[in-house]
Amino acid sequence: MTELARAAATGLDTAAGHGGQQVLDRLVGLLDLEKIEENIFRGVSPPHSPTRVFGGQVAGQALVAAGRTVPEERTVHSLHAYFIRPGDPKVPIVYEVDRIRDGRSFTTRRVTAVQHGKAIFALSASFQLDEDGVEHSEQMPDVPDPESLPTLLERTGEYADKLGLRAQPRPIDIRYVNDPPWVTRESGERPSRNQVWMRADGMLADSQLLHVCVLTYASDMTLLDSVLASHGVYWDLDRVLGASLDHALWFHRPFRADEWFLYDSGSPTASGARGLATGRFFSRDGRHLATVVQEGLIRVL
Repeated sequence: MTELARAAATGLDTAAGHGGQQVLDRLVGLLDLEKIEENIFRGVSPPHSPTRVFGGQVAGQALVAAGRTVPEERTVHSLHAYFIRPGDPKVPIVYEVDRIRDGRSFTTRRVTAVQHGKAIFALSASFQLDEDGVEHSEQMPDVPDPESLPTLLERTGEYADKLGLRAQPRPIDIRYVNDPPWVTRESGERPSRNQVWMRADGMLADSQLLHVCVLTYASDMTLLDSVLASHGVYWDLDRVLGASLDHALWFHRPFRADEWFLYDSGSPTASGARGLATGRFFSRDGRHLATVVQEGLIRVL
């Protein structure tokens, strides 16, 4: 049994009865790649997927593939990725790992995700032995506690069916701090920040690789919303075509993805049918956990 498979089993045993545990365990199963050869792994998509593979899924799976070739004492501190072609959810994805370098403190891996003989995604990740050093961080925004905020289904209300939220339960619990884009779209507001509380909707085992990969999965959620909110449009409600183009994540401090973390994002610029979004993750006690930058294709028709 692999590390992530053990994580799924342990999480199920320790969290019996948790409302989202079954859905979360399916995500853990997706991250539990099959090893088919040295440095080659295979992953699948959920049986009821949209027309293309969710970007957070392929990024999380690619990071699992990289992590499977790195000693456990070296943890990922950054990843940089490009979405090259839309992924086909009906076909398994093959992840090929290139062991670029194993240094005294840092390990570098490059992963290519392949379908139909062509690359659909490329990721570079760097891992490091834990070290002590200088430390500082930005202050966490002052926001309400997540328990005081409505669930995503409660917040979407009449928009839930249009946004497909009832049909597909999500493994990530999302609570909007400020008005979500489908509300500001109607009100005419143009918020400068998009803020949501997130957590894995269940319990995860004590696998650092698992928690990092779940946050990587979640980091592709709501991020480009900050671009759309600046222009008063939203997915499925307006004629908008969009896709992630590239994605970068820096992990600053240890965390658990099954505990609440604040995802604070904004869009500094958009041009040429592309929008740039930046985000910061904070733990509930104010620790700056990770930073993300993504450029997305945004076409308003």
